[in-house]
Amino acid sequence: MNKYWLAVLFAGMFEVVWVAGLKHSDSLLEWTATLIAVVASFYVLIKATHYLPLGTVYAVFTGIGTAGAVLAEMVIFGEPFNFYKLLLIGTLLIGVIGLKMVTGEPSDQQESNVKRGA
Repeated sequence: MNKYWLAVLFAGMFEVVWVAGLKHSDSLLEWTATLIAVVASFYVLIKATHYLPLGTVYAVFTGIGTAGAVLAEMVIFGEPFNFYKLLLIGTLLIGVIGLKMVTGEPSDQQESNVKRGA
């Protein structure tokens, strides 16, 4: 996994934080943390799309966010476990991992072209 896919993973993790914050924030401090997570999530995601295919990045980002939000609701916020939800999340993750695996890594030449603005 190169640094750009790692950035997508971090963007997805920030997404889980801000999605949970939209539902569970009650104070100014919690809303501020939610806003910071939104900004961080999209900043990192946008940076990653400069080097990786947009469609695949967006699918992976939303897959991580969806799976993470469902799991966070069950593990942290006490939503009842549901076997079918977990099965469907597993199916989603298989699709996301498959998309990532069939998407090529950017070459050094592509990275230097992006950095130069070519």
